[in-house]
Amino acid sequence: MATHDFELTREFIELDSLLKLLGIAPSGGAAKMMVAEGLVEVNGEIESRKTRKLRPGDKVRVAGERIHIHAPGHTA
Repeated sequence: MATHDFELTREFIELDSLLKLLGIAPSGGAAKMMVAEGLVEVNGEIESRKTRKLRPGDKVRVAGERIHIHAPGHTA
């Protein structure tokens, strides 16, 4: 399972935007479908909100990938 550390450049990022930005989903529509199909977990629970706001400390799991959301300036 691949792990990504994602550093925010603002207060939050929406879940579907994150999946598209990291190339896990080829488009925003595909990202929304992944969420709708129950394929995405946030902080250990299936997430059904396509535009869930992710903030520092959140952890996402999808398609064999782990994503840790960090505040700007965080060093892993």
